[in-house]
Amino acid sequence: MKQTALLALISTVVFFAGCGDEAPPSDSTVASPNSALSIAGSMPLTTEIPPELIEGTPQPIKVPNLEPVPTSAPVLMVPEGTQLLSTDKSVTGSDDFPIIGELSYITDGDKEAGEGYFVELMDGLQWVQIDLEAPADLSAIWVWHYHSQARAYHDVVVQVSNDPTFESGVTVLFNNDYDNSAKQGKGSSKPYVDSRYGKLIDAKGANAQYVRLYSNGNTANDMNHYIEVEVYGK
Repeated sequence: MKQTALLALISTVVFFAGCGDEAPPSDSTVASPNSALSIAGSMPLTTEIPPELIEGTPQPIKVPNLEPVPTSAPVLMVPEGTQLLSTDKSVTGSDDFPIIGELSYITDGDKEAGEGYFVELMDGLQWVQIDLEAPADLSAIWVWHYHSQARAYHDVVVQVSNDPTFESGVTVLFNNDYDNSAKQGKGSSKPYVDSRYGKLIDAKGANAQYVRLYSNGNTANDMNHYIEVEVYGK
């Protein structure tokens, strides 16, 4: 009887560990779930969350199926030993001469809003690509487009591959291009509002050296922006 009761108690603890939805604190870093409730062999992904800076007149965001605006940092459990791989890695793109900033801003570690922290690419469909220098098992990709004004970016597609031309071996991790206007296939991911918490995308262990991100303007203007992209893996 005692063994049966003990097993029932353990099962209850595991059940609530898997179902917990307590929101993490909204400042500084992503919250770490209680270590006793973490899945064996995994850890919570953490990063510095930039301070809030809202500028300009808000523009209406008329996008169907829009995700709610986040009020706290997301939480994702990743394999133990996961590291940030993208710091200062080479970035190329479809627009070789950005209107504002440099492509290197995308992996420089600065996630703050405002002038001097973002790169602005031309209007229309554009992409940027990060070379991790070696294949890795990827855990997550964390994206900040532009968070000093609430806006949603169109046709956001995130792909990874070991082919720098992305002609073969392409894995799509995120795609909210519902009408295939980016010609990368129709996606079912929801559009979202950019915020200081960024967009955290589960890479699900995909093996790749290159990460490519598409966008096609936004709800405030036709330009494409990036503040930072963090790629995590082993």
